[in-house]
Amino acid sequence: MRAALSIPTQGALCAVGASVAFTLNDMSVKALSGGYPLHEVILIRSLVALAVLLAVIVPLSGGYALLRTRQPGKHLIRGAFVVFSNMCFFVALAAMPIADATAIFFVSPLVIALFSVIFLGETVGPRRWTAIAAGLLGVVVVIRPGSESFSLVALLPLLAATGYAGLQIMTRSLGIGERAPTMAFYIQITFLLFSVVFGLAFGSGRWAGEGEGAALEFLLRAWIWPRPEDLPFFLLAGLGTALGGLLISQAYRLCEAALVAPLEYAAMPMAIFWGLLVFGEWPDPVAWIGISLILGAGIYMIWRETRNSTF
Repeated sequence: MRAALSIPTQGALCAVGASVAFTLNDMSVKALSGGYPLHEVILIRSLVALAVLLAVIVPLSGGYALLRTRQPGKHLIRGAFVVFSNMCFFVALAAMPIADATAIFFVSPLVIALFSVIFLGETVGPRRWTAIAAGLLGVVVVIRPGSESFSLVALLPLLAATGYAGLQIMTRSLGIGERAPTMAFYIQITFLLFSVVFGLAFGSGRWAGEGEGAALEFLLRAWIWPRPEDLPFFLLAGLGTALGGLLISQAYRLCEAALVAPLEYAAMPMAIFWGLLVFGEWPDPVAWIGISLILGAGIYMIWRETRNSTF
């Protein structure tokens, strides 16, 4: 099947599949954010993800020789970007609706497109820039700066988007000589190391309760033993991050960053779906305007690429 598909089509399918997997991860992390510390969620999630990678994905992709790398420094930098991005986004999820946080995060295609021009020498045409700008306007509508509903927590997905842009630029840099399972493996190793260090520093919970709000509590509360009823969410988070990391690495290996990024808008309707089904959240009318701008921009970009026979 892969041989019958063009490389851009393969990259597009990987990007959409990754978006679905990541929304499963986001939903699970938000569900766990009310009772567990973030470093514990990341640690257990990474252990599950590593188990999936080592037991299933790596053997089916060519064997454990894939785990050898000649670019450990680049993997470390890439891992630092994704840890920063995930920390900002997950802390935001603890305090705001999943659909709103996801919508704000979608400023990332604009940053990725800008970084791809500056650091990778890729070309972004005026129609792409116009569509991405419309999506950015939608993000501003969702944030509503200056209004009573504005919260500083809403800026965290913006920081997450910047870290995510750096992650994908590093993916393009690594992609020439590294396989997607290799990159996914080292991302999980970075998460594992970070969660252990953060847990040793803050896992006692001695700073919990000193700040206000669900976001800081999620960051600083004490480690607790996982409850059996929460294990499905830990497993879903691990599976989501393992598959999502693999697929998105493959997408950015195969295609230009400015082409893959808009396809990640597939996460938006999934975020709305999980928000309603699991948390009873439904965007208000103003948020819907912003979300519509974001989705409309993404759909337009996909239509343009299809018309130009990119896929």
